[in-house]
Amino acid sequence: MQRVDFYVLPGTDTRERLKFACRLTEKAYLAGGRILVWLADPAALSEFDDLLWTFADRSFVPHELLQDPRQWQETPVLLSCEHSPTEPFDVLVNLAPAVPAASGPAARVVEVIDAEPERRNAGRARFRTYRERGVEPSTHNMAEEAGSS
Repeated sequence: MQRVDFYVLPGTDTRERLKFACRLTEKAYLAGGRILVWLADPAALSEFDDLLWTFADRSFVPHELLQDPRQWQETPVLLSCEHSPTEPFDVLVNLAPAVPAASGPAARVVEVIDAEPERRNAGRARFRTYRERGVEPSTHNMAEEAGSS
């Protein structure tokens, strides 16, 4: 059964949302997973690609753009906005407004939303889509979790 986790951030800063996604991607990479980060379009892909190299001083997340399914053998983190893997993988980090077809082969889907109204509404629609598929997503309110630490 596929697992879906929604991480809800309190702010509306796009860069903070992407940096949070970088940290989640790094965590999945360090756990030994094969990760696909799905983005809305080539511009978003380029921005995330750059940020993944620079989001933290001591972090290194080897990644490249998905072009060939055999890349999993060499690179654990792949980025895409159009090509889907043909084989199962561990984690999909979805940063696009819709549920991508690439979510199907993922064991786990991670959704990162924030308080920006358009992104929040798109996140609610994705939440409903997962439920319609028979998956009960988990929600992690990061403002509450930060307050309880």
